[in-house]
Amino acid sequence: MGIVNATPDSFSDGGQYLDPEVAIAHALELVADGASVIDVGGESTRPGAERVAVAEEIRRVLPVVTALAGRGVVVSIDTMNAGTAVAAVEAGARIVNDVSGGLADPGMLAAVAETSADFVLGHWRGPSSDMYARAAYADVARDVTAELADRVRDAARAGLAPSRVILDPGIGFGKTAEQNWAMLAGLDRLVALGPRVLVGTSRKRFLSAALAGTSGDEPSITRRDAATAVTSVLAERAGAWGVRVHDVTATRDALVIAAAWREGAPWTA
Repeated sequence: MGIVNATPDSFSDGGQYLDPEVAIAHALELVADGASVIDVGGESTRPGAERVAVAEEIRRVLPVVTALAGRGVVVSIDTMNAGTAVAAVEAGARIVNDVSGGLADPGMLAAVAETSADFVLGHWRGPSSDMYARAAYADVARDVTAELADRVRDAARAGLAPSRVILDPGIGFGKTAEQNWAMLAGLDRLVALGPRVLVGTSRKRFLSAALAGTSGDEPSITRRDAATAVTSVLAERAGAWGVRVHDVTATRDALVIAAAWREGAPWTA
């Protein structure tokens, strides 16, 4: 899943793809690089980010979603707002990616259930403005898995069958660096629930913290992309359905090499 942030304030590429034509061109480059899905977002969810009005979010994303869907691209809309989700699906999006798992907007689950879209249900304990205030877990992998299991049941009650649900452990959302690593180490617990699992580690701060420990310097984006590719391979080996990344080429290359090592032949899917 390739990331297209049509935002002015995303943490690593804010403002680069705010212009719809630039965002569309970038998305098509990611598809050419090997992305199977393009995730289009119009609201930053970085730590400390403030909410964006629904009308503004729709204004940012709808031209991009419409253009990409019209070219046959599988589009995911990254939103916590039911109104944006429905508008994007009507424009051709096939997946709704909600980092809050339907908690930010009480109408989200029912709204998506009325569409044909699949739903990425992210683990979330509160808004980006104070997400770390809730980062308390007895056993993070166990607790996240249990909380997402509850949300799968809530989604089913709203009309979203588990076959339409994709689970995201919410790496970086309401979790410390240590908790993120513990969650990834226990990813098999989440995979065992049954629904598909999406993992998003791309360029996140906990990677920088680990890399800085080896050199004492703040890692460059290039080093974060290499680290992302490694976590993507490990996520795939743990059973993840997909990985959400900024640098598609680095991750695809890593997956190909890992498969060649494992199977004795290059991965060509």
